Amino acid sequence: MIRRKQDVNVRISKNARGGPGEVYFHDFMVKEDAPGHGRLFSKVVIPPGAGIGYHEHTDEFEAFYIISGEAVINDNGKEKKLLPGDLHICRNGDGHGVTNKAEQDLVMIALILNDLA
Repeated sequence: MIRRKQDVNVRISKNARGGPGEVYFHDFMVKEDAPGHGRLFSKVVIPPGAGIGYHEHTDEFEAFYIISGEAVINDNGKEKKLLPGDLHICRNGDGHGVTNKAEQDLVMIALILNDLA
């Protein structure tokens, strides 16, 4: 299967997980593309001042890879700054959120897979 750039769905999430502003998800793959293995593989664009609110993952884990911009991650209650090339992993049972406090868009790749261990 090939999915061309023009065929990628772009979802706009207002107040994603209770976070501020709008977040844009360019969904490369969705749950139906990988049944039983995961539910998200997306380019995520977070404009300045926007973010994804703190939430926990159960029976799954999520990774964020920063492409451009700066991310402020709430990693289980501790704030950490991520820069391009940095990776954040939220393991099964842990919680996180992300905010863009910079003046340019934050662009990252997000991957959510089922925890099969």
